[in-house]
Amino acid sequence: MIEIIASSIIAFFILAGAFFTAVSAIGVIRLPDVYSRMHAASKSSTLGVMMMMIGTFLYFWYMDGYMDSKLFLAILFIFITAPVSAHMLSRSAFHTGVTPYKLTVLNELRRDEMGESDNPDAHPITIKNYKK
Repeated sequence: MIEIIASSIIAFFILAGAFFTAVSAIGVIRLPDVYSRMHAASKSSTLGVMMMMIGTFLYFWYMDGYMDSKLFLAILFIFITAPVSAHMLSRSAFHTGVTPYKLTVLNELRRDEMGESDNPDAHPITIKNYKK
């Protein structure tokens, strides 16, 4: 009975990780601009890879009795570096002039760095001001 529960938990982590990684890949393909794609590539893939690594850790721990500290370090490294690198890539895209998608409602980085007001009527990129 314990073996069935342990195998089910391991399978859950690995399959959920594969699902989130697939969702991330679909998001990178389907989303309209670099900022949205970066969001999909960083959040969902980080969660997916972490869940697969946790499943792998549990597999080796339960089946072989082997506890690998390298997997914990890899999980920690991915948890820290993937969101930070996506954030830095997005800021670099913003500063090199990559424009957000035409239906972007609020550009907070532009507001913060350019000193624009929070008034959505004064913001140039709103759904209200969008014309085909």
